[in-house]
Amino acid sequence: MNVQIRAANEKDVRSLADMDQICFALPWSEKSFFEEITRNTVARYVVAEMAGKIVGYAGIWMIQDEGHITNIAVHPDFRRQGIAKAMIFTLIEISEAAGVKFYTLEVRASSESAISLYQGMGFKACGVRKGYYEDNNEDAIIMWKTADEN
Repeated sequence: MNVQIRAANEKDVRSLADMDQICFALPWSEKSFFEEITRNTVARYVVAEMAGKIVGYAGIWMIQDEGHITNIAVHPDFRRQGIAKAMIFTLIEISEAAGVKFYTLEVRASSESAISLYQGMGFKACGVRKGYYEDNNEDAIIMWKTADEN
């Protein structure tokens, strides 16, 4: 796998919005990505590129010593190649350098592959947000980890 992970920038906004259309039932708009990348001072986003094409992205909000992983998306043609894991590791490296010690995220209760990935990276299920996902009223599993776990 010849994937490169780099910081997202304003030029990536359209690609991220297009990726969201493919990957999620409730995609973010270009405006939302633009705001996150250019104006949200607590947000950091990375993209995964292969042969100059964006195949994934991930984001985190860093608030004091906590990191909230907001989005992780990998194009369906490039899944199960370690891209999501590489992006999460990069976000953790970036955020640990900024003083983040604890990480959280929400994941669809039905997304067994994502839950397995996060568990393998040291995240533990700590709660449920009932009806969190608006498209089908599905629950979200709340997961946490500390910086020194895996």
